[in-house]
Amino acid sequence: MYTVYGIKNCDTVKKALAYLKDKGLDYSFVDFKKQPPTATDLQRWAEGFGELPVNRQGTTYRKLKADYEATDAAGQLALLQANPSAIKRPILEGPDLLLKGFDPAQWPTA
Repeated sequence: MYTVYGIKNCDTVKKALAYLKDKGLDYSFVDFKKQPPTATDLQRWAEGFGELPVNRQGTTYRKLKADYEATDAAGQLALLQANPSAIKRPILEGPDLLLKGFDPAQWPTA
């Protein structure tokens, strides 16, 4: 069973969910707009990725960039929790698996 974190109307998330459905893989979806990530989620992802999963290409991050870069780690966590659109998506968690973004070559096939 996999858990996909993201925003339901994001095109990349839509592609990722369609991919999992097409492969017949069981998953649950957590919509950041309805259930923002917890500090624990963000810390777990930061440990797994070696950094916080920030979407530096997105408009939300560009608006927050100065504040994000000027604050400490706790402030960065708080900014991402308050502005989940600034998080790279989707995030896929599964047994022994943690991925950010959607790349079919890296995602599970069975």
